[in-house]
Amino acid sequence: MSKTRGPRPDNPTPANNQSFKKRFSALQNLPRFFQLVWQTNKLLTIGDITLRLLKSALPLLVLYIGKEIIDEVIHLMDHRNDSHQYLWLLVGAELALTILSDLLNRCISLFDSLLGDLVANKTSVDLVHHAARLDLYQFENPVFYDKLERARRQTSGRTVLLSQTLAQMQDILTLLSLGAGLVVFNPWLILILIVAVIPSFIGETHFNEKTYSLTRSWTPERRELDYLRYLGSSAETAKEVKVFGLENYLAGKFKSLSDQYFNANKKIAISRAGWGYVLSAIGTFAYYGAYVFVLAQTLAGLITIGTMTFLSGSFQRMHAMLQGIMSRFSGIAENALYLQDLFDFFEIQPTILANENGKLISKPIKTGITFENVGFKYPDNDFWALRNLTFSIEPGEKLALVGENGAGKTTLVKLLASLYKPTEGRILIDGVDIQEYQLADLRANIGIIFQDYIRYEMTVSDNIAVGDISNIDDKTAIESAADKSMAYELIERLPNRYEQVLGKRFKDGTELSGGQWQKIALARAYMRNAQIIVLDEPTSALDARAEHEVFKRFTGLIEGKMAVLISHRFSTVRMADRILFLEKGKLIEYGSHDELLVKDGKYAELFNIQAQGYL
Repeated sequence: MSKTRGPRPDNPTPANNQSFKKRFSALQNLPRFFQLVWQTNKLLTIGDITLRLLKSALPLLVLYIGKEIIDEVIHLMDHRNDSHQYLWLLVGAELALTILSDLLNRCISLFDSLLGDLVANKTSVDLVHHAARLDLYQFENPVFYDKLERARRQTSGRTVLLSQTLAQMQDILTLLSLGAGLVVFNPWLILILIVAVIPSFIGETHFNEKTYSLTRSWTPERRELDYLRYLGSSAETAKEVKVFGLENYLAGKFKSLSDQYFNANKKIAISRAGWGYVLSAIGTFAYYGAYVFVLAQTLAGLITIGTMTFLSGSFQRMHAMLQGIMSRFSGIAENALYLQDLFDFFEIQPTILANENGKLISKPIKTGITFENVGFKYPDNDFWALRNLTFSIEPGEKLALVGENGAGKTTLVKLLASLYKPTEGRILIDGVDIQEYQLADLRANIGIIFQDYIRYEMTVSDNIAVGDISNIDDKTAIESAADKSMAYELIERLPNRYEQVLGKRFKDGTELSGGQWQKIALARAYMRNAQIIVLDEPTSALDARAEHEVFKRFTGLIEGKMAVLISHRFSTVRMADRILFLEKGKLIEYGSHDELLVKDGKYAELFNIQAQGYL
């Protein structure tokens, strides 16, 4: 979270301002968007477009029938003996068109809603899949997180853009049909109409541009506001907020930052309201100028009363419709700019590729794992997290990683699982660079439980099954994994056993202690039929005796598999076949527990310090 800021300028920086050219270019996103809509549901898309095509023709027909009704009434007033059949036929036709218009409106709203929800759901699913393909280091970059946050916001609300764009096409068709009617009677009315709406269009476009620019430039701060809201009102943070009395501090930071955003947005809103009134007034004067022109022609006997009604009605509708089209165009361009955020996220590509045509790992692994002069540093960072690592793990061997916090132990494990890509050097399995293997197969052969494992607020069964999600319905495997992790007795005491929801987020959920959660997490490692098992301090919440028992049981259950253990407790570490001691990302010592004690180096020093704590 960022430090407390001073006041920000009310206007976004020039770098964030979106030019008219960029707004128009953003419309290039619409074909891609409608391709997404088409792929979501073809039948609903065709139905929606067809209904709008029908609806676009109705306004001209209704106005023309209204003209004919007025002219027919005036004719019948002068010729009272003539038949009224044509008049009633016109009234019936107008009634039918009104009923049809209402039906079309309701069907269009229904189709828009259904299609919009489906598009939002598909986009969310695509976002999850794409995010899962990206590199882990990208999620640790704040700039990437801003892109992800903007993309997340675009997964909902796409119903608006869909309705806006389809309504725009519908209104343009209606406008063309009404315009054709005006041209037949007097082309000058079209010119007056254009003059009436251009000022409002320019104003709306300008202020939509400023609003988008402000929203985009404030993405990091809005993320911080969401985080502060979470800290101040979530079950996970409630204890510390109460104990440390953080409510005023968090509320104060939220108020300070939210007030800055409000003030910046208020200035734009006030300007928009003022200029909007002025520009709208210009259009109103132009409209009444055209209205006076039509009245003058009627008084001069150049057009009938019905024609006057048709022209004034057409002009009024076209004026309102053209204003709506111009305003909606600005809104569509704005939404298309936001849509660019979503597509930009989908353009981000991972550096670690799936390599679907790559090799498969041998079962069993024959010669083991080899690190050859492996080094890693994060992008845009000159600091080496790991450097010059060379060692091997033989089949069936248990390796322990030891070192102080920040030594690079977890980074090494992430490299092995291909969550990170080495900056230099190679990691080999059976003499083959791991980048030549299929990524999915590589990870399927590695089971990792990290120290910051996720506490899924789902059922016990689901929490264990995430270790091998393909076997989520295999109750026997789930129960076997629970037994191996020593979680079986705990689960048997729960009200709904394996169907018990964990955590307090949802109804009837049960919270577990840290040690109980760790036993559930350990069960995930046993669910996975992996050849390489990694435990990255997953038992830190257990006492020393319980951890020793867990690891003792673990070493017996993974016979014949390779294991990597990370623990700060040397009573556990000594059970490993070999120990790798890291310091500041470099390999300092390497050997068995007894060999390292004889060497009397860093490992021996830390072991003796910890041993004295038990005397």
